[in-house]
Amino acid sequence: MQFTKNYETVFILTPVLSETQIKDTVDKFRKVLTDNGAEIVNEESMGLRKLAYPIQHKNTGYYFLFEFTAETKVPEALDVEYRRDERIIRYLTTVLDKHAVAYNERRRKGQLGKNKQTEKAGEEAK
Repeated sequence: MQFTKNYETVFILTPVLSETQIKDTVDKFRKVLTDNGAEIVNEESMGLRKLAYPIQHKNTGYYFLFEFTAETKVPEALDVEYRRDERIIRYLTTVLDKHAVAYNERRRKGQLGKNKQTEKAGEEAK
């Protein structure tokens, strides 16, 4: 019996790719997740960013994030695909606990950085 968990994966693509190559690569990893039974909760393109240190003689990379719910075998399949693809320069997949899931949900809704007093004031103004 398999259990489902919440995961988040971030991967960095090499900056020498064209827009269509980037789109194709992201679609490939989305398909890997869905073909293995994962439910994608959120996906974000963080764009071209400067790396903290050079990786493979590159100083920038395209960052992408997938948040998904899946069985425990899915990250292993995703890891294999990341390793096979030469366009990926770094990746990280983590299991999210209930606090991280709640944090990500608040972040998506734009509720970070607000305290309860400003939320109440906003509700009273309506």
